[in-house]
Amino acid sequence: MLDPSFFSYVTVMSITPGPNNLMLATSGVNFGMRRTLPMVMGVMIGCAIQTAIAGLLLDVLLQWMSTIRLPLTLLGCAYLLWLSWRIFCSGAPEMQGKARPMTLVGSALFQAVNPKAWLMVINVALMYTSNSGILAVAIGFMVLNFPCIMVWAMIGDQMRRHLQVPWKRRLFNTVMALSLVVTTLWMLSEVIHS
Repeated sequence: MLDPSFFSYVTVMSITPGPNNLMLATSGVNFGMRRTLPMVMGVMIGCAIQTAIAGLLLDVLLQWMSTIRLPLTLLGCAYLLWLSWRIFCSGAPEMQGKARPMTLVGSALFQAVNPKAWLMVINVALMYTSNSGILAVAIGFMVLNFPCIMVWAMIGDQMRRHLQVPWKRRLFNTVMALSLVVTTLWMLSEVIHS
């Protein structure tokens, strides 16, 4: 049986802004809901797999955490900065032929370098897998995570209608890219100061 606090923790962590949700909203704006759905599914599946892995390997992970924290954070932050650049360029007319949303597999794999996702799944594994079991927690995570991240993709999809003017789309992508850069720099500074 899942602890009631599990539901509130996963819901709050899934719905609040972070790299996944910024990218889902941006993809919704740039590609619409239908083309963003594989990305939504990839985020959900990737986080559930992370939760299962964290639950299975918790002891090893805790021992390695001090060793892998900085390299994992640096790798994740480098990838987030690259994604910021891609988001920034996605509104440029010369990029329109090349642009496409992240795939299901790509967004699932992105969770491996997403610092917020790691924070979320490690906390979930620490707090809930010993009492509820890994499978129940992973499935519960997917059930709660899906509607939360869908909100961001739907917001992006709805905003798409209002952002058909090139300069508005460019402004939106610039703001989202800068938001991701600020998020990345904040996470990096937290790791460096700790």
